[in-house]
Amino acid sequence: MPEPAEVALSQEDIQSVVGFAATCARRALPFFEAAHPGDLRPRSAIDSAASFAETGHRTAELRRLAWDAHKAAREVPASAATDAALSAMHAAGAAFLHPLYSPHQVKHILGSAVHLMLTESNAVAEQIEWIEAEADATVRSVLRRFPPPIAGRTKFGVLMVRLDTELRR
Repeated sequence: MPEPAEVALSQEDIQSVVGFAATCARRALPFFEAAHPGDLRPRSAIDSAASFAETGHRTAELRRLAWDAHKAAREVPASAATDAALSAMHAAGAAFLHPLYSPHQVKHILGSAVHLMLTESNAVAEQIEWIEAEADATVRSVLRRFPPPIAGRTKFGVLMVRLDTELRR
């Protein structure tokens, strides 16, 4: 049977995914704010993602805030703070999940959670347990509609595949 070109996604599906991503990013945020207390870019991206999860209003401002969080991550030395800012970027970016049957779309669903896991790389099992509890039936259903991510060689890629496998069960 040929693979579908598109995945069925409702507005509510996307809002649920974004709410999940924002929850993960909010858990990572203290790592960024402890190191850079005056930089509000990751917090603004998370707040905007949470607003989208409530209202479903996707705006150019949401995209800009995602990029601002990405810039914040690039401006700090590689650390848990970097991953926290990237988690925020992925939370805002999750609103731009597309119905394309592509493993790349899984990053929109799980990117925020994977960066949360990277903030405490010595506590990955505990983070996975927490993430599994936060990922509701809708998030898991949306994830299962897409092909699994391609195994990567980076720590992010390895954790993405591990988390994806756990959440598809």
